[in-house]
Amino acid sequence: MSTTEPQIPTILLDDGRAIPQLGFGTFQVPPEDTERVVSLALEAGYRHLDTAQMYGNEEGVGRAVAASGLDRADLWVTTKLNNQFHEKNAAREATERSLEALGGRIDLYLVHWPLAMHEDVARVWEVMEEIKADLPVDSVGVSNFTDANLARLAEAGLSTPVVDQIESNPYFVNDELRESCAARGIAVEAWSPLAQGTVFGDPQLEALARQVDRSVSQVVLRWTVQRGDIVFPKSSDPARMRENLEVFDFELTEEQMASISSLHNGSRSGPDPDSFDWRG
Repeated sequence: MSTTEPQIPTILLDDGRAIPQLGFGTFQVPPEDTERVVSLALEAGYRHLDTAQMYGNEEGVGRAVAASGLDRADLWVTTKLNNQFHEKNAAREATERSLEALGGRIDLYLVHWPLAMHEDVARVWEVMEEIKADLPVDSVGVSNFTDANLARLAEAGLSTPVVDQIESNPYFVNDELRESCAARGIAVEAWSPLAQGTVFGDPQLEALARQVDRSVSQVVLRWTVQRGDIVFPKSSDPARMRENLEVFDFELTEEQMASISSLHNGSRSGPDPDSFDWRG
């Protein structure tokens, strides 16, 4: 392990726990590569790992954590409940499998997709509340929940998720939902911050990167964290991993921030939560 760790700020969640603002994402990391890639990320200085049952790579994350020699208390591991396990018994069994794969503790557990076109989101959130009470799951939140989904939880008299992990990047800023989350005391995690790589080659972002003597990736990640969101870029290249951590030693001006936000065109790089119903 590297002896010099980057200083990554934390964000205080409404349940009193502090989450590292920048972490390492494992979406689309093949299961057979996960232990190696996550081990490289931990060596680079990442202490926040984001995985999901749907990704099929929790075991690799768990093996990398176990082999790292790091104190588990110094790490933050997030995973997500798969769409096919929203019912109480299935959810509990899935959670127990995740706990086994990840070494017996989950820092943050999210409902991966609302599936509101098929069921009442309040039902699965009740299950999440029970899981948090009964199992070594420290915080619970949601992913891809819209304002209407969040309002349904409040209408049902249920607790408020501490996090909503939503798509947000320069082409899909998602500010209305971000503002709704802020009003409810919900921290925002921005997935697909680099818009599945489409930010690379953008002339406006390239010009801005030259202006601040940084990479396009660093500029976009800085924009994300400066907006107050939590973010977890993904790379299998150790040099790029380290580069993505180096976004806390410079600031963008208000004009530069607005310039990036102006790229918004409403185009998603991932599914629309109001129609996504995959249960595989």
